[in-house]
Amino acid sequence: MGSSEVGSTGAHTLKQYGVTKPISVAGPTETDLQRTAELEKFLVEAGLYESTEEAARREEVLGQLDLIVKSWVKQLTSQRGYTDQMVEEANAVLFTFGSYRLGVNGRGADIDTLCIGPSYVNREEDFFIILHEILSEREEVTELQPVPDAHVPVMKFKFNGISIDLLYASVSLLVVPEDLDISHGSVLYNVDEPTVRSLNGCRVADQILRLVPNVENFRTTLRCLKLWAKRRGVYSNVTGFLGGVNWALLVARVCQLYPNAVSSMLVSRFFRVYTQWRWPNPVMLCAIEEDELGFPVWDPRKNPRDRTHQMPIITPAYPCMNSSYNVSTSTLRVMNEQFQFGNRICEEIELNKASWNALFEPYHFFESYKNYLQVDIIATDSDDLRIWKGWVESRLRQLTLKIERDTSGMLQCHPYPSEYIDNSRRCGHSAFFMGLQRTQGLRIQEGQQQFDIRGTVDEFKHSVNMYMFWKPGMEIHVSHVRRKQIPSFVFPEGYRRPRPSKPINPQNSEKANTVEDEHDHGSSERKPKRKMSVEDDMKSSPGKRAFVSPTQLKSASPDLSNGSPCSKPEVLCGVIDGTPPSVSSSPGWQTPMALSDLDGSGGRSSTAYVKPKKSSEAPSGPSDQPVRSLKDSSDVNGNASSSNDMEDANLEPVVYKCSTATEPIPDKVEGLNQESEPVLQNGLVDELEKNAALGAVMKLHEGVNTESVQKPVMRHAFEFYNIFLVLYYVVLSLWRPVSGFLFLFLDTG
Repeated sequence: MGSSEVGSTGAHTLKQYGVTKPISVAGPTETDLQRTAELEKFLVEAGLYESTEEAARREEVLGQLDLIVKSWVKQLTSQRGYTDQMVEEANAVLFTFGSYRLGVNGRGADIDTLCIGPSYVNREEDFFIILHEILSEREEVTELQPVPDAHVPVMKFKFNGISIDLLYASVSLLVVPEDLDISHGSVLYNVDEPTVRSLNGCRVADQILRLVPNVENFRTTLRCLKLWAKRRGVYSNVTGFLGGVNWALLVARVCQLYPNAVSSMLVSRFFRVYTQWRWPNPVMLCAIEEDELGFPVWDPRKNPRDRTHQMPIITPAYPCMNSSYNVSTSTLRVMNEQFQFGNRICEEIELNKASWNALFEPYHFFESYKNYLQVDIIATDSDDLRIWKGWVESRLRQLTLKIERDTSGMLQCHPYPSEYIDNSRRCGHSAFFMGLQRTQGLRIQEGQQQFDIRGTVDEFKHSVNMYMFWKPGMEIHVSHVRRKQIPSFVFPEGYRRPRPSKPINPQNSEKANTVEDEHDHGSSERKPKRKMSVEDDMKSSPGKRAFVSPTQLKSASPDLSNGSPCSKPEVLCGVIDGTPPSVSSSPGWQTPMALSDLDGSGGRSSTAYVKPKKSSEAPSGPSDQPVRSLKDSSDVNGNASSSNDMEDANLEPVVYKCSTATEPIPDKVEGLNQESEPVLQNGLVDELEKNAALGAVMKLHEGVNTESVQKPVMRHAFEFYNIFLVLYYVVLSLWRPVSGFLFLFLDTG
């Protein structure tokens, strides 16, 4: 379903894009047009548009690559004994997709390219071996890297300095016509799933351009949102955030909901909609269609794995898939916080209290947490480092998931997509960082005050070191560092930004000042702090019990100071403490990591305040969340949600808020043209209800905490069990002949 004509109460008909009616059909005001001009000027100054010369170079590169693949197919056709006429008609066709096809590529961006060949030219041998050899012999081609075992097999290289990602698909045709229409379902006949995934990129890009009301407004808005996502550290599909196609689908949906809006309006509505979105309700541009070809489509009613997806963004081309399956609980939390930040800034822009520069303020990742994991990737030369880094980076998402799993969701992990390089090393080096914090609003159980993730890290390193193309010199080191220990190569020109002082609650001013002076500012008389290993951390808190990851019980951390010339001594990442810091600790040692260190309040965050939760509320893990249909879903308070509930709610606009909960949308927002734009909330609720009709499944991220109900019951059951055992042994000592019967009773019961 692309678009349709829907009858309206007036004399005209309203064209519907997507699966629901638009939220508003209001056009721009003079102020909106002025803001759009300012936004476009900002994007030009930010260098998001490539020059005419670079665009011509790209066209030239694609033309040369097209000639290469056509010659390659003709060569294979001749070698396999086909007739001269077949050799003459043999053909391969190049298609582009991604940012280049959507028209939003910037300077230096790569070109996603798909080569479609005939049925007798395969991927495994002909593409990854023969074509690889042809490309490797050309002087224009550099950094050639085949990735045949990827989810979508790809060959990466640079052609005359232009980055190319080349995919291959073999269709069920002996001769591929030059005007092949890949949007038609016939191209999917008798092909395997890797081929379907390869074709899907082009098919999705074409569908997106067909399903948006205004292509130019869509492109400008998408350029803006991609820049914003990169500045705020949430642009990376491989680390669990969103990639280019994900952002394109989110922007396209907002364009459908506001078909007459211009770019500045669409940016503002983007944040307004997705701060309200009740994930995991899916974002869809059209209805999910099933075909007789039988390929699996995203359907949580049939596929249990689809029910675990945190942020479903569904592709519009058959077979419809979730393009954001990499998103985890932690990365979804980070994106929700950034959506809140964007929404707050856009509200200020609409009130003329801020400019577009404020929206694109970089996210200060190294000021937002007190504890980090540092992942160092090392190889002997640049070529090995490129291959090794690509593999490790693709596995970083697994480390995030393992930490969430082994700490039962009590420790949140924020992977940062940016790469950092230590040029002082004598060999290839690359580093990534992850912020760590305790889950907000989580009560600490008595005796449960530390997180020991050494076993988790060992398991991750073991899986990474199983790389098929591993070579000597390829190393990975994972260490736990505090904020003050962040290495200098992370900061531009070795400059570390001064962290502004935290606002102090007057009620706790004395206590806060004591901790701040002791731990944040330090003293000129104090000895310099060093990285603290796990052993030091445990010695400093001998009476505390650590939360030990399951793998730690059966694995031990190896000696990480292996004497390699490319590596530095590594600090074991392990016990992350959760007790209040001791002010009287020895000045030469770091105090254990306090709970305040893990709640994200240690550094300046982009979202200043967090909506407080009730003390009885605690987020439950994915396994605790019941699967329910959207119509039976509940809000964060456990009440059935409906449009009437939203209308009757006591709506109070809160600007500074970082909650993943769905908040009702204010009936009136100061500064907006209320007459030209109807209320948002009813349209958004209507869309969610229509998604329910398509069989989407919602998991309750908040609400009734099943864990909080189960734990008291389990505790009481354990106490009764202990009493029973005591009574049993008393009876056993008095009447030994019946012991066999009692054991039999216990075993069979």
